[in-house]
Amino acid sequence: MKILLDTCTFLWLTSDAKELSDQAKILFQNTDNPVYLSSVSVWEIVVKNKLGKLPLPDTPEQFINAQCEKHFIENISLDNKSIFHLTELPTYHRDPFDRMLICQAIDHDFILLTSDELITQYPVKTAW
Repeated sequence: MKILLDTCTFLWLTSDAKELSDQAKILFQNTDNPVYLSSVSVWEIVVKNKLGKLPLPDTPEQFINAQCEKHFIENISLDNKSIFHLTELPTYHRDPFDRMLICQAIDHDFILLTSDELITQYPVKTAW
């Protein structure tokens, strides 16, 4: 199964945080599952770091690139085809970053690895 990481999930996985579920760890560690980080999450991390809401040990670029390399996480860019799924989404969730991740997961048939309960209301495959 192809896994798309929610931004919080990426941050928790890279720090082995206690918030991670056992299922999330198993799915992430299974080398048969390609794991992706969206440019949407990169954008969110950069924005929150710049605002002082997300301290990182290095610059966002150094941190994200190092963690993706260390954990064999592939990058995926946001494209127009994914964005157009917004027209079909109900507004259960107002977070624009999460809504874009949902669109990408739908468009690319990803499992979205997230603990966000609101996301499970959308027509997207999730795991936690």
